[in-house]
Amino acid sequence: MASIAETRSFFTSFVLADITKARAEEAIAELDDPGRFIAEEVDARNEADLVALIHRVKADIVINACDPRLNDPIFNAAYTAGCSYIDMAMNLSTPHPTNPYEEVGTPLGENQIASDEKWRERGILALVGMGVEPGLSDIFARYAADHLFDTIDEIGVRDGSNLSIDGLDFAPTFSIWTTIEECLNPPIVWDSTTAQKKFVLAM
Repeated sequence: MASIAETRSFFTSFVLADITKARAEEAIAELDDPGRFIAEEVDARNEADLVALIHRVKADIVINACDPRLNDPIFNAAYTAGCSYIDMAMNLSTPHPTNPYEEVGTPLGENQIASDEKWRERGILALVGMGVEPGLSDIFARYAADHLFDTIDEIGVRDGSNLSIDGLDFAPTFSIWTTIEECLNPPIVWDSTTAQKKFVLAM
């Protein structure tokens, strides 16, 4: 996050917070231009401490680069502090209480999406699920539709990688919990005519 941010001139300051301040300081020390960066210590599980940090550093945007198991307190803290918010993966799902292999309980991000109206009322923005897909790929698709093409019949997103990490047989590139969920959860189909969710089992 910091190595990308240092190449962007629109940041006047960037607070890199970690549960261990020394880890944030190590990341900043690796930068070519560390002058705009500040290291802070915060436990992302503690909503009150997050709110206090947001207020103290006068943050405009909270970028949540944590495992999505920590989304709830960070998302809620940004809302409480009146600060815009971005995360890379939506809140984790919860299994269906009686039929978890064929029906979805609470889908990924449902509670975050349900908060849309109250975020709008406060005049703050939350961009959730802004990882490579669907987040970033959705933005690229929308940009193409608005600026590059007269009509688009279909957009397909394919995800593939030959990434490997020496010494490890299996190394997911993001949260292992999100990886497991994406493999095991029954898919959700949205019926736009009835505005209802339908759940189907992929075999």
